Amino acid sequence: MRDVMSELLAWWEAGETVGVGTVVATFQSAPRPAGASMLVGPDDSAVGSVSGGCVEGAVYELAQEVVASGDPVLERYGVSDDDAFAVGLTCGGILDVFVEKVSRETFPELGEIAADVAAGRPVALATVIEHPDPTRLGRRLVVRPEGAGEVVPGSSAGESTDREQEVRGLSRSLGSDRADDAVRDDALGLLAAGHNATLTYGPDGERRGEGMRVFVWAFAPKPRMLVFGAIDFAAAVARVGSFLGYHVTVCDARPVFATDSRFPEADEVVVDWPHRYLKAEVEAGRIDQRTVLAVLTHDPKFDVPLLEVALRLPEDRRPAYVGAMGSRRTHDDRLVRLAEAGLTEKEIDLLSSPIGLDLGARTPEETAISIAAEIVALQWGGSGDRLGTREGRIHH
Repeated sequence: MRDVMSELLAWWEAGETVGVGTVVATFQSAPRPAGASMLVGPDDSAVGSVSGGCVEGAVYELAQEVVASGDPVLERYGVSDDDAFAVGLTCGGILDVFVEKVSRETFPELGEIAADVAAGRPVALATVIEHPDPTRLGRRLVVRPEGAGEVVPGSSAGESTDREQEVRGLSRSLGSDRADDAVRDDALGLLAAGHNATLTYGPDGERRGEGMRVFVWAFAPKPRMLVFGAIDFAAAVARVGSFLGYHVTVCDARPVFATDSRFPEADEVVVDWPHRYLKAEVEAGRIDQRTVLAVLTHDPKFDVPLLEVALRLPEDRRPAYVGAMGSRRTHDDRLVRLAEAGLTEKEIDLLSSPIGLDLGARTPEETAISIAAEIVALQWGGSGDRLGTREGRIHH
């Protein structure tokens, strides 16, 4: 939903009704991930995508029917056994799409959720997509980390208005306290990891049961990319990182190089010693398992102290990726210095060095693509091989 939030919010604020289809589960080679959404607007326009074109027409028609009836529908799409070009996924994948009617009346929480997303505040939305009791379909629960608070627009913190009670009531419950408690706990875990998922419970939230499926959108803040070293390669990495959806920080101890004008596509540029900055960010709780680090200084007085901090972080704060730039000679020297600093072989093995995949890159832009490719491959378990030389599934 994040990719169509602005269009959805504009229609919602105007009092319009929108059909929304969302991928809630994928199997095999489905082209779009869980959470991808398509809107059918009041002007019959289509915004977004659930399959990259394979089943958009069918979802479009279903969304129009759902808007007319008001009844949400969970539909499964997959390749047809009789005709691979019938409604389905010609790539051979299978996906479940939940289609619902969205308006101010059916989704009063949308404004608050959109405000949280825009401000980078973590919030999760749990929606019942399957249940033996049809009256439970489409019920929602908004989940925020402890201390985030829930203030309804137009009221002060601490006030309890009729409108607030309405929003906190039926529309923010999945139908029972037991179900709410179970889903809330699981949604907080997904929010911490930044993952969307469909969860299965018994009809009343029993953890070992079946019958109720709940889709959780985890609107976590953007994952962070920290780029150390204010060089020309860093500018290219910052551009690619921003394109991939990271909140990008460029850090360098040299104020003459670490300037906003040199890194216009970075979200922030920091003048500080890299190891000191990283340590402060860790202590402030701003480094997590979605964070990626690109160490481009290739100068031992900068990168060795920095890597000492990065590679020794506990598992719950360990970045998803730590890569360091340098030639083979620089790499070998770096390994010796890290060992002399007392890092274990296991800790050093967490380092991706020399940084990036072997693409034959030469320019800063090509090198940035190489680094980004390695980050994506490690995130999803890719090999980095040419797909044309491989057999089996494309999507991991």
